[in-house]
Amino acid sequence: MERSVNVTVVYYSSTGTIHRIATEIAETAEKAGAEVRLVRAAELAPQTVVDSRPAWADHLKATEDVPIAQVDDVLWADAVVFGTPTRFGNMSAQLKQFIDTLGPAWFQGRLSSKVYSAFTSGGSTHGGMETTIVSIYNMVCHFGGIIVPPGLNENPYGTSHVLGSDSKPVSEIALQSARVQADRVVRVARALKEA
Repeated sequence: MERSVNVTVVYYSSTGTIHRIATEIAETAEKAGAEVRLVRAAELAPQTVVDSRPAWADHLKATEDVPIAQVDDVLWADAVVFGTPTRFGNMSAQLKQFIDTLGPAWFQGRLSSKVYSAFTSGGSTHGGMETTIVSIYNMVCHFGGIIVPPGLNENPYGTSHVLGSDSKPVSEIALQSARVQADRVVRVARALKEA
């Protein structure tokens, strides 16, 4: 009998791209039999800055019912999938701020031996998406986590989507990558639980 696996998808999204990929990962993990928590990093930008970009303000309003990520969401999980837009080749400040709250759990050894994976988006093909994911994986190594990338894919490090200058909606290729990644995360987490 397959054991239940707990998956937490922790993401930050300013205008909806990362939210769309996070939702696809969460839904796919549920279809694979996982219990899933979809949570978002808290917004740190001042409201005046958010309001200066209508797409940002609209998305924040549209997702206000998505719970804000808490340390317990990570502790509960057998697998954690982080999502963030790239910010100059790094994760967003919002996701980084949440990850910084995990320090006491890390110090107690409560983040080790979990499965971790990551996904991102960026404005251009070589806009730092790989280094953004690797910046998350560097942190996972400090946790003692087990990195599970999607493997052979558009981006072997993790699902990614290029918005371009016209803010393209998330492509079917990126959504398929997200499904592959989510399925692999669940399978590996389940195998580790059964070992």
